[in-house]
Amino acid sequence: MDYYNNNQNETGTGGFQNDPFSSNTPFFPGDIDPLHNEEMPNGPKKRKPMSKKTKGTLKVVALCLVCALAGGLVANPLYSAVTGSGSTTIYTGNRTPTQVDTASVNTEEELTMAEIYAKYVNSCVGITVDIVSTNIFGQTVTGAAAGSGFVITEDGYILTNYHVIDGASSIKVTFVDGTEYDATYIGGEEANDIAVIKIDATGLTPVVIGSSSDMLVGEEVTTIGNPLGELTFSQTSGIISALNRTVTMSDGRQMNMIQTDCAINSGNSGGPLFNNHGEVIGIVSAKYSSASSSSSSTSVEGLGFAIPMDDVADMVSQLVSNGYVSGQPILGVSVNRNEISQEAQAYGVPAGAEILVVTPGLCGEEAGLQAGDIVTQINDTTVSNGSDLINAVANYSPGDTVTLTVYRNGETLTLQVTLDESTPETEAQQEQAQQSYKEQQQQQSQTQQQGSSWPFGNYGY
Repeated sequence: MDYYNNNQNETGTGGFQNDPFSSNTPFFPGDIDPLHNEEMPNGPKKRKPMSKKTKGTLKVVALCLVCALAGGLVANPLYSAVTGSGSTTIYTGNRTPTQVDTASVNTEEELTMAEIYAKYVNSCVGITVDIVSTNIFGQTVTGAAAGSGFVITEDGYILTNYHVIDGASSIKVTFVDGTEYDATYIGGEEANDIAVIKIDATGLTPVVIGSSSDMLVGEEVTTIGNPLGELTFSQTSGIISALNRTVTMSDGRQMNMIQTDCAINSGNSGGPLFNNHGEVIGIVSAKYSSASSSSSSTSVEGLGFAIPMDDVADMVSQLVSNGYVSGQPILGVSVNRNEISQEAQAYGVPAGAEILVVTPGLCGEEAGLQAGDIVTQINDTTVSNGSDLINAVANYSPGDTVTLTVYRNGETLTLQVTLDESTPETEAQQEQAQQSYKEQQQQQSQTQQQGSSWPFGNYGY
């Protein structure tokens, strides 16, 4: 299920136009997580000298351990395949136990910020995309956008934000040495703002994936990216300012984020957030902009956000293996992200999620939903706007049956909907239905303009 902005003057999707850097208003409930202090050891204790017999025994044991270790290294290579392809490897640090089948890399040693840059700048990429859209006059318009990304496998898989490549007709990847590649879109997860693209290359240097749940407030972090799409491969550093921030994006989606005071700007989207061991623990995604503040004179600095790797690591592996994330529900409709107007509510129309598009062949249509319906409740959860409906559906699984309370033409209906699974096929159906809706709206807009006798449209006086 996708958002749709019911504003005929807005055109184009993806890149900077959909970038949450612009005018999103985060909502931050809760307090900053406390820093957990660790107790210091009491110091070494004196040991008694060993006897000759004990020393001899230890030598034999040590020799056996060396032989066993050597045998283990022969049987178990340092790196192993992680995905279903059998040849693609994503590297993760071994500072903590991991539950996924990934290769383990020793990252016990802390690195300086300069060492992290030198070691992983070759793993970071700049991403530029061309976006082809149609304006309200039916004309084809080509735009461009830029972002960041990072290599996650030796054979060319790259992770970035979904909003960086959304709507792209072509994707180009650039490395720090100036080498450029054309990239292919593999798959993405819009709700979690992640996407995987691939270039035709081998022998690349992948990053090491760390665990974001091990991080503490106050720990050092750094990012490498392409701010403004021009200041390529810039490094900025800071600390973790807060964990588990619930941030409401510009399209109404709520996401769990790491808050950092690293300098983050447009073009940094999709870049890696490293801890001081050189592990990627987050994907740079958003910045709180003063443009969205209630006070135009307020200057906002040092409020950047990154998607925790622990939240999306399994999804990334599925995108590499399958091209999509399994187990994600879809309602088969597109909703207006704007709230029901106060004028309409004054005439008895309730607050809720207005359905703009019902995708043919999916569960919403089968349940009897129609364009113009207003969903006011899903099971026991009240729905006040499109964001509420999107976030509520995300709590269910494909195959779950939910009860929707719907307002239609002055009547209140109750509909049972069995949720579909979001797959490349169902997403393609959604996109086709949305495209048809956009074309209809553009035709209506052109008809209205052509039918106006005043040469300046509706702005006569």
